[in-house]
Amino acid sequence: MKPSVGIVGCGRMGTALAKTLGGKGYAIVGVSSLHLSSAQRLAGICGVLDATDQPWEITCGADVVFLTTPDGVIESVCEAISKQDGFSSSAIVLHCSGAHPSTILSSARKSGASIGSMHPLQSFATVDISRNPFQGIRVAIEGDPKAVSTAVRMAEDLEAHPLRIITEGKPLYHAAAVVASNFLVTLMGVAFRFIQQAGVPPEEAFSVLKPLIEGTLGNIERGGVHQALTGPVVRGDIQTVETHVQAIADTMPEFLPFYKCLVHYTAVQASEGNRISPGLLKIFLDMSKAG
Repeated sequence: MKPSVGIVGCGRMGTALAKTLGGKGYAIVGVSSLHLSSAQRLAGICGVLDATDQPWEITCGADVVFLTTPDGVIESVCEAISKQDGFSSSAIVLHCSGAHPSTILSSARKSGASIGSMHPLQSFATVDISRNPFQGIRVAIEGDPKAVSTAVRMAEDLEAHPLRIITEGKPLYHAAAVVASNFLVTLMGVAFRFIQQAGVPPEEAFSVLKPLIEGTLGNIERGGVHQALTGPVVRGDIQTVETHVQAIADTMPEFLPFYKCLVHYTAVQASEGNRISPGLLKIFLDMSKAG
């Protein structure tokens, strides 16, 4: 028999979990939100009877409690529930933050509950309740053994792929996700600015660069980052990099530190893959530091 579930926090993540777990045979015993109207909205979507702004009213009857509040209040919400004896001693308490380890739920552990974190490695900018947003994605899991075991089973039921990580590595795991997702958007934003400065209309910037982006991702998948690396740095083309530096300095100087930083770490990566000589590495590193 699948465990019953309580959801505290009715934003995008809470909505996705409640809707998808409910569709996979998990009994959603109740939902809670700081704003009662949000809880009632989610209850209506999922056909749940209990909606409240007092989370301990629904957590006390749940085998598994998901705290899907904003990251900054997960710990305090957990403490508030614990003070109201809102967790059973056999409960599993999970949060879905990518940045924080399970240890921020230590107040629930003092109540006898097992604690863990279960972070879907996916952007939830919007939630389409007509589809399963967890299907095929990785879900990072860490925490107490009992909580990890339960989270792994639930991830599999969500049609996701469990990814076990170490608790102390959680901040670096999240940093990796931020670099791969958020910073990729930043990187493309700068690329769009550069190509627009070259005369390409803004509405065409993405379509022009899309084949290059997709080809690069394919190369990484097939050969790893060292073999996928192309361009002037890995070719040792110092003159081209100097031309870029001068053009950026002349037209968009605010982006010069950004470009030089990327030259620096691209050269380091090329050196790690034995793609450039120590002499070229030094030249590029000196170039990246030059005022």
